[in-house]
Amino acid sequence: MSNTSSITHFLLLAFADTRELQLLHFWLFLGIYLAALLGNGLIITAIACDHRLHTPMYFFLLNLSILDLGCISTTVPKSMTNSLWDTRAISYVGCAAQLFLFVFLVIAEYSLLTIMAYDRYFAICQPLHYGTLLGSRACVHMAAAAWGSGFLNSFLHTANTFSLPLCKGNAVDQFFCEIPQILKLSCSHTYLRDLGLLGFSLCLAFGCFVFIVVSYVEIFRAVLRIPSDHRRHKSFSTCLPHLAVVSLFVGTGIFAHLKPPSISSPSLDVVVAVLYTLVPPAVNPLIYSMRNKELKDALWKLFEYVLLQIIRSPLSH
Repeated sequence: MSNTSSITHFLLLAFADTRELQLLHFWLFLGIYLAALLGNGLIITAIACDHRLHTPMYFFLLNLSILDLGCISTTVPKSMTNSLWDTRAISYVGCAAQLFLFVFLVIAEYSLLTIMAYDRYFAICQPLHYGTLLGSRACVHMAAAAWGSGFLNSFLHTANTFSLPLCKGNAVDQFFCEIPQILKLSCSHTYLRDLGLLGFSLCLAFGCFVFIVVSYVEIFRAVLRIPSDHRRHKSFSTCLPHLAVVSLFVGTGIFAHLKPPSISSPSLDVVVAVLYTLVPPAVNPLIYSMRNKELKDALWKLFEYVLLQIIRSPLSH
């Protein structure tokens, strides 16, 4: 039996025992990771370089892409490294850092998605007040509030989780360090304190979810009253990607943490964790660029610029 003071590392859940499957896991995760890096990196670069995209909606989208990059970079590289080198170990400090960063980025992203619903509500339902309510300073303050709420929540959760005495070994039943799996290793009744904090966070998350739902009910009511088909289509094209991202993010998260115990199993937990940690960061850039003409134009201009520089480079020598 172990306690907190004697634990120097944790053992993460291995995806496979055979070398062939470990390498398959490595290459699969590497492909998803590179797709997320490329997609989010292109969106960040396009928004930063194109002055026409310096609007509140794209400012928040840039922040979302940064959070997606951070989220997938917190969990995937360590899992890939472990599979490549046939190990399961993560240091105690590394586990605490991974848990802190993951919770920080996920909560910040959820807060930002809530703010983006607020942005779409005023852009469509209150267009005359949009410029005054969402100026550059207000956007920076709201983005900072999203990042700050993630940091504060993550600090409290990490401090509470790793202050508990751990006496049930050091094997974590997940491919990354997360709060429920660390709590399973605790032998102290003080874990109820952390469960209380988790409950409080879930209540806040539910409040954000209700706000998003109410915002979109009002948005769709306003859009359906627009007489012009062109304007109605344009309004839908800016709302539907955000709604799809919210549904993907919230749906996988809810199923991961609120699924019935009767269907819970280590293998299902891993599959669901893959869905909510890997899929949204990799798919979000595709969702946002698919129906957004302005973003597609900016990405095409960026591609043309890079291609031109590549062509010019040999000629200059």
